[in-house]
Amino acid sequence: MAKGGTPAIVMLEAAGVAFTVTEFGHEPGERNYGLVAAEALGVDPDRVFKTLVANLHTERGVEQVVGIVPVSGQLSLRELATAMGGKRAEMCPVDLAQRLTGYVVGGISPFGQKKRLRTAIDETCVLWDTIYVSGGKRGLDIELAPEALVAVLDAVVAPIGSDR
Repeated sequence: MAKGGTPAIVMLEAAGVAFTVTEFGHEPGERNYGLVAAEALGVDPDRVFKTLVANLHTERGVEQVVGIVPVSGQLSLRELATAMGGKRAEMCPVDLAQRLTGYVVGGISPFGQKKRLRTAIDETCVLWDTIYVSGGKRGLDIELAPEALVAVLDAVVAPIGSDR
């Protein structure tokens, strides 16, 4: 992909982070974007992470936060709330998630979002030398070291994932 590209790629280039970009085909109306990505990339689904936006309820009100978990599992909203210092969490409505991030569902990247949201990533990310996350559109993934993701996003590493 040419220099620049999606806001995610622009952000990582500006941060000086080592990463690679892979594009792959996807069918319109396709679901299970992450599992499709893992298959297209030829990697273990535990190594491909999805970016989800949740509403976190705190004593100060409600804020949106990001949870990043393997596509092979689900986000534990209870664990996300604990990791982010909230009382409880629920999934953010799709339209709000898309408006806040500037990306469409299935292509929400943790990087280059319109509004910077506090982020947590599942602790299993450290099991891999590199992981994959969305590059900002469906059919575009970024491979990078989990430590780079944590550093760039100032992310919390916590047990926020659960098996299906």
